[in-house]
Amino acid sequence: MPKRMKRFGNRPPGALRAISFRKDVAPRALGSVLCSFGRTSVICAVSNEETVPKWMKEQGTSGGWITAEYSMLPYSTEPRKPRDVTKGRPDGRSQEIQRLVGRSLRAIADLERLGPRTLWIDCDVIEADGGTRTAAITGSYVALALACARLRRDGRLSDWPLRDSVAAVSAGIVTGRPLLDLDYAEDSAAEVDSNFVMSGRGQFIEIQGSGEETTFSDKQLAAMLALARRGIRALTALQQRTLRQTLHHR
Repeated sequence: MPKRMKRFGNRPPGALRAISFRKDVAPRALGSVLCSFGRTSVICAVSNEETVPKWMKEQGTSGGWITAEYSMLPYSTEPRKPRDVTKGRPDGRSQEIQRLVGRSLRAIADLERLGPRTLWIDCDVIEADGGTRTAAITGSYVALALACARLRRDGRLSDWPLRDSVAAVSAGIVTGRPLLDLDYAEDSAAEVDSNFVMSGRGQFIEIQGSGEETTFSDKQLAAMLALARRGIRALTALQQRTLRQTLHHR
């Protein structure tokens, strides 16, 4: 077995990185937050469009829609990552992540209560050190809740459309041991890498997991799941603490 990696800052195996939510970083957005998981930082901002996608109109589908766009800014990594616009379309990874963010938020929303509108969530990674998709999902919920609160205050939303919260965290097997919330160095060395998306009530929304040139056992999966549950509970508490002052008037 390879020598065990030392975690940055001597972080215990079951500990999250330092998590923070800085609200209202994009003044023209309905709701916005700078979500940081350690050195990974993602701006999540919500905009409103008073219409629904064409397919909803054509199919006569009532209610509203929530969707996301995800992008890693050129300076978020080393070496520089070219903008997707220079390639004419988002790369496959960006498309996968933005669809995941949209699915995750729609899973905890009542789209009928949202009304005939589209809420766009833009997730822009300004620094990437592993876990950008989990930070994007976790931050997007905070931004979405802030946006819904704004719509309520403005009289454009009569019923609260969010049935639950949602957060996401990674877990993996690195040099033989289960770790929570992998940074880039750990993710790059992981034998198993997984992402867990869960509601605040502890229900699964999505699980992504793969062995990197290896397999993993029931026991290892259970260990990662236990870590993820612990991490989601902590993230949910931090989300609610961040939102409490804003949402207690809803």
